[in-house]
Amino acid sequence: MSHLNTVQTWLADNNLDIAYISDWKNIQYFTGFGSDPFERTLALFIFPDKDPFLFSPALEVEAIKKAGWKYPVYGYLDHEDPYALIKEHITELASPKHWALEKDNLTVVRFEALRKYFPQAEFSGNLSPVIEREKLFKTPAEIELLKTAGKWADVAFEAGFKALSTKRTEQDVVAEIEYTMKKNGIMHMSFDTIVQSGANAADPHGAPKADLIKPNELCLFDLGVDYKGYMSDASRTVAFGKVSDKAKEIYQVCLEAQLAAQAAAKPGMRAFELDKIARDIITKAGYGEYFIHRLGHGIGQSDHEFPSIMEGNELVLEPGMCFSIEPGIYVPGVAGVRIEDCVYLTKDGNEPFTHTTKELQIIPLN
Repeated sequence: MSHLNTVQTWLADNNLDIAYISDWKNIQYFTGFGSDPFERTLALFIFPDKDPFLFSPALEVEAIKKAGWKYPVYGYLDHEDPYALIKEHITELASPKHWALEKDNLTVVRFEALRKYFPQAEFSGNLSPVIEREKLFKTPAEIELLKTAGKWADVAFEAGFKALSTKRTEQDVVAEIEYTMKKNGIMHMSFDTIVQSGANAADPHGAPKADLIKPNELCLFDLGVDYKGYMSDASRTVAFGKVSDKAKEIYQVCLEAQLAAQAAAKPGMRAFELDKIARDIITKAGYGEYFIHRLGHGIGQSDHEFPSIMEGNELVLEPGMCFSIEPGIYVPGVAGVRIEDCVYLTKDGNEPFTHTTKELQIIPLN
């Protein structure tokens, strides 16, 4: 069954007349066409018993057709009211009263436009969990794309490690990584590349600074690429020169936690149980208060998807699910370590998308 068929069946089973998909990433998932419309309107409408249609800025119509979309696509010009035209296209097909929306995505402004043009409508259906569930299980073709994205992340790590120098800033190293990717035809990273050295790495989502790379300190890399609309995401922490025994201890605890959780991940266990494996190791070593985020998140067409591998999540893990395993220890003023692979679940275990060694690498000073 296609992804579109899944939504059509759900609409019929729930007595809903129409689904409006507004998130451009989810539109890409259902149609094969991906483009951020920014302030413009890109919308997919799905009916339980009729062909769907795409509504887009006029400048995207030909690209949508070339992407292989076989159903109608309608465009609008910048000076036109998109929702007035949407009403015309919908009412040519149906008079929907019961609507399903992406309640996790649709803006208030666009919701108010719907209410203006469809005043009798009831917006009771929530598409967001339906789409989350559909995207939770990757097809073999999707897993192959994620594998390739992972291979390019490994190339990016190699470029980053080679770029480490006391004469370069964190931002310089990011530039070297992304330049290498572009030279190889990878035009977009999956998120802003993170390079943090020394105590800077104790800020888990901090941005690379214009600070020179610190010698004899740990250096954290968090990166991924966008390969044909599918993302990679991985983290490695390396030693740039000779690091302190304390830094080595923090690293080894984090590594033990990551390896144990990744070795344990398999169908049948629950998400919180996997988080607990890593968290217990870090807590027992005395660093529990410095592990301040969930163990993992889903990966696919976005670098952060459902599910969350975290305390309290009773979700049973199943084959085809893809997610990160990324314990971190962040000691303010001392060091930050994060080690991460994204994996896909097989029938009896898991396989990672990235393969750069996780043993502590020592990069010579230069």
